Amino acid sequence: MTSHRRLVTSGSPLEPAIGFSRAVRVGPYVSVAGTAPIADDGRSASPGDVYAQSVRCLDIAEQALREAGATLADVVRTRVMLVDISRWREAARAHGGRFSQVRPACTFVEVSRFIDPEWLVEFEVDAVVGDERP
Repeated sequence: MTSHRRLVTSGSPLEPAIGFSRAVRVGPYVSVAGTAPIADDGRSASPGDVYAQSVRCLDIAEQALREAGATLADVVRTRVMLVDISRWREAARAHGGRFSQVRPACTFVEVSRFIDPEWLVEFEVDAVVGDERP
Protein backbone atom coordinates (compact mmCIF):
# COMPACT_ATOMS: atom_id res chain seq x y z
CA MET A 1 0.00 0.00 0.00
CA THR A 2 1.37 3.44 -0.94
CA SER A 3 1.22 6.16 1.70
CA HIS A 4 -0.66 9.30 0.75
CA ARG A 5 1.45 12.47 0.88
CA ARG A 6 -0.39 15.55 2.17
CA LEU A 7 1.22 18.98 1.84
CA VAL A 8 0.23 21.84 4.15
CA THR A 9 0.89 25.37 2.94
CA SER A 10 1.02 28.64 4.83
CA GLY A 11 0.36 30.55 1.63
CA SER A 12 3.84 32.06 1.62
CA PRO A 13 5.08 32.95 -1.87
CA LEU A 14 8.44 31.50 -0.79
CA GLU A 15 7.06 27.95 -0.61
CA PRO A 16 6.82 27.31 -4.37
CA ALA A 17 9.91 29.44 -5.10
CA ILE A 18 12.06 27.45 -2.68
CA GLY A 19 10.19 24.17 -3.13
CA PHE A 20 9.02 23.45 0.42
CA SER A 21 5.83 23.06 2.43
CA ARG A 22 4.96 24.36 5.89
CA ALA A 23 4.28 20.73 6.81
CA VAL A 24 4.18 17.33 5.17
CA ARG A 25 2.21 14.29 6.29
CA VAL A 26 2.94 10.79 5.04
CA GLY A 27 0.91 8.11 6.82
CA PRO A 28 1.08 8.83 10.54
CA TYR A 29 4.21 11.01 10.24
CA VAL A 30 4.02 14.81 10.20
CA SER A 31 7.01 17.12 9.84
CA VAL A 32 6.67 20.87 10.27
CA ALA A 33 9.38 22.92 8.58
CA GLY A 34 11.54 25.46 10.38
CA THR A 35 8.96 27.93 11.63
CA ALA A 36 9.91 31.56 12.05
CA PRO A 37 8.13 34.24 14.10
CA ILE A 38 6.19 35.84 11.26
CA ALA A 39 3.20 38.00 12.18
CA ASP A 40 -0.09 37.92 10.29
CA ASP A 41 0.98 41.05 8.38
CA GLY A 42 4.10 39.24 7.09
CA ARG A 43 6.53 41.21 9.22
CA SER A 44 8.64 39.85 12.07
CA ALA A 45 6.65 39.34 15.26
CA SER A 46 7.86 40.84 18.55
CA PRO A 47 11.37 42.05 17.60
CA GLY A 48 13.85 41.50 20.42
CA ASP A 49 11.57 39.20 22.46
CA VAL A 50 12.64 35.53 22.34
CA TYR A 51 9.69 34.35 24.44
CA ALA A 52 7.06 36.12 22.33
CA GLN A 53 8.73 35.00 19.11
CA SER A 54 8.78 31.42 20.42
CA VAL A 55 5.06 31.59 21.20
CA ARG A 56 4.41 32.86 17.67
CA CYS A 57 6.50 30.06 16.13
CA LEU A 58 4.57 27.48 18.15
CA ASP A 59 1.23 29.04 17.17
CA ILE A 60 2.16 28.69 13.49
CA ALA A 61 3.47 25.13 13.97
CA GLU A 62 0.36 24.12 15.90
CA GLN A 63 -1.86 25.42 13.09
CA ALA A 64 0.16 23.42 10.54
CA LEU A 65 -0.18 20.30 12.70
CA ARG A 66 -3.96 20.76 12.86
CA GLU A 67 -4.17 21.18 9.09
CA ALA A 68 -2.22 17.91 8.75
CA GLY A 69 -4.60 16.12 11.14
CA ALA A 70 -2.29 16.14 14.18
CA THR A 71 -2.24 17.84 17.57
CA LEU A 72 0.43 18.92 20.02
CA ALA A 73 -0.19 15.64 21.86
CA ASP A 74 1.16 13.81 18.77
CA VAL A 75 4.51 15.66 18.80
CA VAL A 76 7.51 13.38 19.32
CA ARG A 77 10.41 15.76 18.57
CA THR A 78 11.07 19.48 18.55
CA ARG A 79 14.13 21.46 17.52
CA VAL A 80 14.69 24.98 18.79
CA MET A 81 17.21 27.11 16.94
CA LEU A 82 18.40 30.36 18.52
CA VAL A 83 20.84 33.04 17.39
CA ASP A 84 21.88 33.51 21.04
CA ILE A 85 21.92 30.25 23.00
CA SER A 86 22.30 32.16 26.27
CA ARG A 87 18.61 33.08 25.86
CA TRP A 88 17.48 29.43 25.67
CA ARG A 89 15.40 29.69 28.87
CA GLU A 90 13.08 32.22 27.21
CA ALA A 91 12.34 29.79 24.36
CA ALA A 92 12.17 26.91 26.84
CA ARG A 93 9.44 28.71 28.82
CA ALA A 94 7.28 28.91 25.68
CA HIS A 95 8.10 25.28 24.82
CA GLY A 96 7.20 24.13 28.34
CA GLY A 97 3.92 25.99 28.13
CA ARG A 98 2.87 23.80 25.21
CA PHE A 99 4.66 20.55 25.92
CA SER A 100 4.97 20.07 29.70
CA GLN A 101 2.60 17.08 29.54
CA VAL A 102 3.67 15.77 26.11
CA ARG A 103 7.42 15.98 26.77
CA PRO A 104 8.76 15.31 23.24
CA ALA A 105 12.44 14.75 22.55
CA CYS A 106 13.87 18.25 22.20
CA THR A 107 17.09 19.84 21.02
CA PHE A 108 18.24 23.44 21.44
CA VAL A 109 20.98 24.66 19.10
CA GLU A 110 22.62 27.97 18.33
CA VAL A 111 22.77 29.15 14.73
CA SER A 112 24.67 32.09 13.32
CA ARG A 113 21.61 33.79 11.80
CA PHE A 114 18.28 33.42 10.05
CA ILE A 115 16.98 34.84 6.76
CA ASP A 116 15.52 37.84 8.59
CA PRO A 117 17.90 39.42 11.14
CA GLU A 118 14.94 40.23 13.44
CA TRP A 119 14.20 36.52 13.90
CA LEU A 120 15.77 35.30 17.13
CA VAL A 121 14.34 31.78 17.11
CA GLU A 122 12.83 29.12 14.85
CA PHE A 123 11.14 25.83 15.74
CA GLU A 124 10.86 22.51 13.88
CA VAL A 125 8.26 19.97 14.99
CA ASP A 126 7.77 16.27 14.16
CA ALA A 127 4.68 14.29 15.11
CA VAL A 128 3.32 10.78 14.79
CA VAL A 129 -0.46 10.66 14.71
CA GLY A 130 -1.57 8.22 17.37
CA ASP A 131 -4.59 6.71 15.63
CA GLU A 132 -2.51 5.31 12.76
CA ARG A 133 0.14 2.64 12.92
CA PRO A 134 3.36 2.90 10.91
